[in-house]
Amino acid sequence: MDDNLKKIFPFIAPFKSNAIWNIVFNVLYALFSTLSFISLIPMLEVLFKETHVVLEKPVYNGLGSILSYGKDNLYYYVTYYLNNDGPQYALMIVVALVISTFLLKNIFNYLASLHLTLLKNGVLKDLRNKMYQKIIALPISYYSEKRKGDIMARMLGDVNEVQNSFFMILELIIKEPLTIIFTIVAMLAISVKLTLFVFIFIPVSGFIITRIGKSLKSKSQKLQAENGYLISIVEESLSGMKVVKSYNAESVFRTKFNDSLNRILKLANKIGSKNNLASPLSEFLGIIAIAIILWYGGNMVLTEKLANGKPLLDGARFFAYMGLAYNILTPAKAISKASYTVKNGLAAAQRVFEVLEVENEIVNADNAIVKTQFDKDLILENISFKYNKEYVLKDFSLEIPKGNTIALVGQSGSGKSTIANLLTRFYDVQLGQIKIDGIDIKEMDMHALRSMIGLVTQESILFNDTIKNNILLGKQDASDSEIIEALKVANAYEFVKDLPEGIYTNIGDAGGKLSGGQKQRLSIARAVLKNPPIMILDEATSALDTESERLVQDALEQVMKNRTSIVIAHRLSTVQKADKIVVMKQGKIVEMGTHKELIAQNGMYQKLVEMQEL
Repeated sequence: MDDNLKKIFPFIAPFKSNAIWNIVFNVLYALFSTLSFISLIPMLEVLFKETHVVLEKPVYNGLGSILSYGKDNLYYYVTYYLNNDGPQYALMIVVALVISTFLLKNIFNYLASLHLTLLKNGVLKDLRNKMYQKIIALPISYYSEKRKGDIMARMLGDVNEVQNSFFMILELIIKEPLTIIFTIVAMLAISVKLTLFVFIFIPVSGFIITRIGKSLKSKSQKLQAENGYLISIVEESLSGMKVVKSYNAESVFRTKFNDSLNRILKLANKIGSKNNLASPLSEFLGIIAIAIILWYGGNMVLTEKLANGKPLLDGARFFAYMGLAYNILTPAKAISKASYTVKNGLAAAQRVFEVLEVENEIVNADNAIVKTQFDKDLILENISFKYNKEYVLKDFSLEIPKGNTIALVGQSGSGKSTIANLLTRFYDVQLGQIKIDGIDIKEMDMHALRSMIGLVTQESILFNDTIKNNILLGKQDASDSEIIEALKVANAYEFVKDLPEGIYTNIGDAGGKLSGGQKQRLSIARAVLKNPPIMILDEATSALDTESERLVQDALEQVMKNRTSIVIAHRLSTVQKADKIVVMKQGKIVEMGTHKELIAQNGMYQKLVEMQEL
């Protein structure tokens, strides 16, 4: 058995009742698919006056004789109505029998398809949910090596392929083979010789049946729109992963994602039920049309004779046999098509499980310490770190007392932003330790660690939602007045209050309706609302124009009051008031001191200042 097939079983388990009912109804469908054509025989025999005569009501002799009992019982009543009410009435009875068997066949087909739809959509929901839980839990390092588009393709396209193709296995091993087996048995019972010659038959679909089938297919506009919304949640989660993790907002996005999944589940089940009804209903309506034609033509057969006294048409069993030959062609084609499609499903399943089975290297330690207060200091002790082969930090040590503002400056690639990534445990150091109040952050609960840290990045990561909901990531239960106060501290309320709907204004995809300075001030307001004891500002003003930089810098100075701040800066004008400026080069500290002290040293810092003043 294929390994990916085994891995699907745990996802099927919650819907095993649907799987069982699908199998049961498929067995009944296969049985009545054969009986529906066999039931044509007594009808045609009435037409051709070749009915098998049974004058005495048969006696039931146990399960072993049930088939002969049923057959004799049928011919007993046909004989009775022929003798007492005439051939037209007997014909009406057997036509009703034909309609009934075809009706039952299509009812079982619909019920089997319905349970398969519930199974497929339920597994699709759970697979997507499991995938989303995984991708939001994986560390930032995983996404530095993977394409977001590929992750989204696995999340959406491949999971859909599993749903559409993989579950054809149920029909491949149950429905179609049983239909073929039952049909071949019936064909052999009618004629062994003919069975050797009639395995190829070309069915012709009627125009009316095709039109009815098409008219019953539901439009899926709402489902497509909801799928688009689902994709946007995934894309925003991946694009804003740092913010989601640093603000411990995983639960917010899980809730939004699950709500959308539930809406998709309801829509998909509704549309699937209607589409599943199209095929059996169109076939049943088609057989009713055929029955009407047979009733009309049958009366002609009963009244019109050849010169020798024989009916114009004969061979009741031959016509029934032709129906059985048609009945065997469809499942044979389906098996051939399904065997190819299932391979696509298995390949898609492999891509899905490749993501689900990725080991998350950044996890909570056993008995992780839940620390909620920052009391003394933050120490980076002889840390070394590399993304690939070359170390970007080498034996780096730094002590940051509580309440101090520390600025990290230096050329691009010197390792400044890497320190922010390590403090928030987006990555883990390979050598050395990072300690908060003497506790290694690897021993701390990650949720508690990130609750103590506020992060404002160079990229203003905002989501396609209202200003309020973007700010609420910092504190889910905050009131409107608290949000407004945070906006005021961040110098953002001056433009928010002038918006048409204030804090309830939607800011568009990635905050596209706002300027760079406005977006950055909202990011700062989000951090202000969170009110963490440690603030990391990763080049928060480097992408702004002069006026926006001044407003953002004023906001940052308000934010940094009475809290420990780590400022990663490219523009040196923004760090002159820092308690200590750390000058970095190639992952090492080359100078350290206040602005005045470093200017007096006339070293690398002085050169950086002069370069920016040119």
